[in-house]
Amino acid sequence: MKTLLYCLIAAILPMAAGAQQKNFHDFTVQTIDGQSLQLASFKGKKVMVVNVASKCGLTPQYAKLQALYDKYASNNFVIIGFPANNFAAQEPGTNSEIQEFCQRNYGVTFPMAAKISVKGDDIDPLYQWLTRKAENGRQDADVSWNFQKFIIDPDGNWAGVFEPKIAPDAKEITDWIEN
Repeated sequence: MKTLLYCLIAAILPMAAGAQQKNFHDFTVQTIDGQSLQLASFKGKKVMVVNVASKCGLTPQYAKLQALYDKYASNNFVIIGFPANNFAAQEPGTNSEIQEFCQRNYGVTFPMAAKISVKGDDIDPLYQWLTRKAENGRQDADVSWNFQKFIIDPDGNWAGVFEPKIAPDAKEITDWIEN
């Protein structure tokens, strides 16, 4: 009888541990204007999370990100930009300077988070989840540079990652949004 009990416990514990794993909707972040944003508010939507920078060779991707958001926002799709200064100090501004830059130069209307760290000892908890298989249950995916794109399914599960040089409107991204 004890053996049967131990076998049942051994079978149930891994399932219970998996059930405890966080997903995207469990996080709350600060917006660029200082408000609290519960990511659970995006349940039922596909989400693209992008670490952004204002002084990077890839900064013009803001235009394509905005165009993608304009095209698909009504189809349960959202982009969230996370300014980060982790790569060659290419995001030196304050939250208000970043917000003003994005609106003035690219007309950004998609949600922007407060400036965070996307790697290193001070990595933001959301980016720990995005980049570590032990937390997201899918894949390790270190952030290699500004404008790396993580995609999240409507249930809040990690769905994939696209390298920084992949354009926001690349076919593999638009196919994922549309399907």
